[in-house]
Amino acid sequence: MKPTAREKRGLCGICSAGCWIVAAYDEEGRIIHVGPDEGSGMGIICPLGEHSPEIIYSGDRLLHPLKRKGPKGGYDFERITWDEAYATIVDRLNLIKGEYGAEAAAIYTGVGSFELSLCDVFQPAGVAVSSASSVLFPFGSPNTMGVGALCYVSYGMIAPHLTTGRMLINMFNDIEHSRMVILWGTNPATDSPPIEMHRVLRAKRSGARVVVIDPRRTTAAKLTDAEWIPIRPGTDGALALGMCNVLIREELHDEHFVTHWTVGFSEFSRYVQHFRPEVVEHITGVPAGTVVSLAREIAAARGVSQLMYTGMEYSHSGVQGIRAALVLWALAGQLDVPGGLCFSMPNSRFPVNRDGLIKNPVANPRLGRDRFPVYIHYRDEAHASALPDAVLRGIPYRVRSLIILGGSI
Repeated sequence: MKPTAREKRGLCGICSAGCWIVAAYDEEGRIIHVGPDEGSGMGIICPLGEHSPEIIYSGDRLLHPLKRKGPKGGYDFERITWDEAYATIVDRLNLIKGEYGAEAAAIYTGVGSFELSLCDVFQPAGVAVSSASSVLFPFGSPNTMGVGALCYVSYGMIAPHLTTGRMLINMFNDIEHSRMVILWGTNPATDSPPIEMHRVLRAKRSGARVVVIDPRRTTAAKLTDAEWIPIRPGTDGALALGMCNVLIREELHDEHFVTHWTVGFSEFSRYVQHFRPEVVEHITGVPAGTVVSLAREIAAARGVSQLMYTGMEYSHSGVQGIRAALVLWALAGQLDVPGGLCFSMPNSRFPVNRDGLIKNPVANPRLGRDRFPVYIHYRDEAHASALPDAVLRGIPYRVRSLIILGGSI
């Protein structure tokens, strides 16, 4: 569809995804409507994008730097120039560095920093993927951290790499050819952008069966008329291990894969004997019969996609639960097959020049290094869970300044 004179094609900037949209303007040049550019492969839009004019023209939107005048915790601010703002920030940072050391300054990055060019320019050197910011590295502080500590690193880096040798950036779900799609602890109907939801709906229209494993009957479950399997929060790993038990006990697992591509299968087989379906029912609330029937279905289907982000990460056993689900897919013969969870071909990603990236300073320890050594190994940044203790209790040392980029903590 060709835009009219008062419409323009463009990219939505309300988040970092950059969906293709058509924006309609009034006579004064103000945006009055935003919709998907249906002529584009990325011509989709989420509710946030649809309501972007309200955000853009909100009377509460900040358009200029503001400086607090009253006591901390109050709402008395005055407008200042950008030069004044930068000078104030620099002066305060240098004051803190001189009195407490550079590590007393930290930066926290949220979803608003996920724009790829920011990641390409500011992520720490030597890291596979990161939304952290190296802006304080030349200053001398190693303490960059972000929202990835809660979700992406466990799901997209640690769990898949330790289990399959690959990270999420090197994997994809072949939903278009799936005969079964399992949404496990995720609700793609609310994603920004809802790309996966559109793919799942197309798969549903093509005859794929959709199953939702979630404590709630989500919008995605309703839109796809999926089979909803309620589960007790935080028990997903037990469900995955229970289905692995069924596959091994009934000899439904992929024997060729086990022989050529696994380490420790005998030990794993003994371990999952503890997760009999009736035991899993007691742990998860999922009926034993459902544990058995779902395991059999996953093994029998011609291509099963696995969508899990985000949900399983938000528990004490999140990494191991995700690993158990990945093992389930491998044993069921749904790893790297048409319609399944697949690996991209080596060197198929667009190369980014990372010569200018800065390595995290090694002189001072990152926050959380003693508690989260695996996380630090993968991301070379501080762990956000260690920030409250540093601010409130001075453990391992006091953080006196925090820059928040595109986040809300």
